[in-house]
Amino acid sequence: MRDLTRFASLLLIMAMAACGGESGEPAAEEAQPAAAEEAAPAPGEAMAATDLPEGVTPEMVAAGEEVFMGDGICYTCHMEGGVGGPLAPNLTDDEWINIEGTYESIVQNVINGVPEPKEHPGIMLPRGGTNITDEQVRAVSAYVWTLSNGS
Repeated sequence: MRDLTRFASLLLIMAMAACGGESGEPAAEEAQPAAAEEAAPAPGEAMAATDLPEGVTPEMVAAGEEVFMGDGICYTCHMEGGVGGPLAPNLTDDEWINIEGTYESIVQNVINGVPEPKEHPGIMLPRGGTNITDEQVRAVSAYVWTLSNGS
């Protein structure tokens, strides 16, 4: 039991470090904002309502959602569905805090990170502190673009 507790603590610290947070941040159940109860539009729904940026395909968007929830660990700060939390902003609305919200600006934001966020205490390391590839960066950026451009 003691080893399991240590392992869980280590996982929490690693997730927070990827977002630029510290181990003293609120627990995940406290971090979930009320807005998380409202479901973000599904990527398929978002694509039906909009024209994708040049060079972006529905397959990229689907792959990007997998990166967001997987290797990119974006959900650890932006929460599932990109609804935002105490460490990182909501990606499902039309308010962009650190960039203008175009597809290319999202790509550059993921590549370069956000070392000095205008809001929220969590910095974003380049590529979210992960080793995602250029192809994964473009895919996750396509998914994030659909989150705020889906309605």
